[in-house]
Amino acid sequence: MSITIENSFVQQYVSEVHAAYQQRGSKLRNCVRLQTGVVGGTAVFQKNGKGSAGRKTRHGNVPLMNVEHASVPCLLEDWYGADYVDKLDELKFKQDERAVVANAGAWALGRKIDELVLARMAVSDNTLALADSGLTKAKILEAFGRLNTADVPDDGSRFAAVGARQWNELLDISEFKSADYAGDRYPWLKGTESRVWLGITWLFHSGLPLSGGARTCFVWHKSAVGLAEGQDIKCFIDWVPEKAAHLVDHMLSAGACLIDTSGVVAVPCKDDSPAS
Repeated sequence: MSITIENSFVQQYVSEVHAAYQQRGSKLRNCVRLQTGVVGGTAVFQKNGKGSAGRKTRHGNVPLMNVEHASVPCLLEDWYGADYVDKLDELKFKQDERAVVANAGAWALGRKIDELVLARMAVSDNTLALADSGLTKAKILEAFGRLNTADVPDDGSRFAAVGARQWNELLDISEFKSADYAGDRYPWLKGTESRVWLGITWLFHSGLPLSGGARTCFVWHKSAVGLAEGQDIKCFIDWVPEKAAHLVDHMLSAGACLIDTSGVVAVPCKDDSPAS
């Protein structure tokens, strides 16, 4: 005979998952253009071109800017993360097993969100030459210059993600390691290393692509990458008699897309760290 879990337990568990996902699940979710509550299997992000002003002759018609409009589709995919919570284990462990599984599920889905975003960034053809070096000040200034040349807005929405070795290399740059640039500028970055330098929020990320001894770091503007969520985190808890345990299932429907390649600069850096 099935055992029904109290509604209060389920509601509390779902609340814990949402909190963990929003606060610590993903580092990049709030660093890109976000659409939530998408209906259907595809989201559409609008991309607008530049307008130009013109002169008008006396009694002539006002010149039109003819701003180019384009749409970028974003295909959503379904992702799951489940685990069993043994009924008797809940009595043996001192820690809150419900909270442990809630965090594990939320963080797993958060890492998947970051994987989707990084995979779309990686297809950008706006890439610096590898060279036989790590993350140098010259590379940073070149990436910074590419954003400026492309008229990417310098409005506080520029971000950069680097690996562990590249973060240490950044700390060798006197301007970067100054305490004046340290601090948690955004709530979702609290508890992680982040600094603001050159108008860019720099953050450490352990999931950046590593291939052939090169780690690809990224500098981007928030509006250049899209993330769509059709289904916010859902949790289902069911009693499985054969397991004498609760099956806790987390699920998410999401997808990412590259909206503007000029707003994402890939910065490959020499890195002989072992693949994670």
